[in-house]
Amino acid sequence: MQCPQAALVYDLFHVVAKYAREVIDCVRVDETNKITQAAGPAGSHRKALRSARRVIKGTRWLLLKNREHISIEERVRLDELLEANQALFIVYVLKDDLKRLWQYRYRKAALRFWEGWYERAMASGIAALIRFANHLAPYISGILNHCRYPLHTGLVEGINNKIKVMKRMAYGYRDDAYFFLKIRAAFPGNP
Repeated sequence: MQCPQAALVYDLFHVVAKYAREVIDCVRVDETNKITQAAGPAGSHRKALRSARRVIKGTRWLLLKNREHISIEERVRLDELLEANQALFIVYVLKDDLKRLWQYRYRKAALRFWEGWYERAMASGIAALIRFANHLAPYISGILNHCRYPLHTGLVEGINNKIKVMKRMAYGYRDDAYFFLKIRAAFPGNP
């Protein structure tokens, strides 16, 4: 390994994107399916259930948007959705809370916040959320490293792209040590 002293730092974007795929999408689909199954083959309440299903259907992007980027019409629809469905309400609130973890600058405070978030996720009883929290727990050290190294995705992606361009311009490097020296020269700073 070229940088044994390097600290892993997990960024907000990728963790929240994974949360969206593994929790919000899963819960939204599960809740829609529950309504469909509850409707049964026929019945007088079928029309009401179809209406309830329509409230959830087509809300994926609405649930993924940041609250400050939601229009007034979307806010009304989101509030109606969250009021009608407790599971979606829980995963939506915990999504926003999870994002707050990257705002901390003190590791101990961030760890306390994580422990509270994890407990709420476990207490929710939502299988997808519990599964996500358990998968995320081993990586919490890398998330908490953000307190000390507040790197953002844009910076890291820019560095990666610059390295790819260097490699492409040289048509590849045969010597890994030399390539590593070129990278170090391109990004002067800490030794």
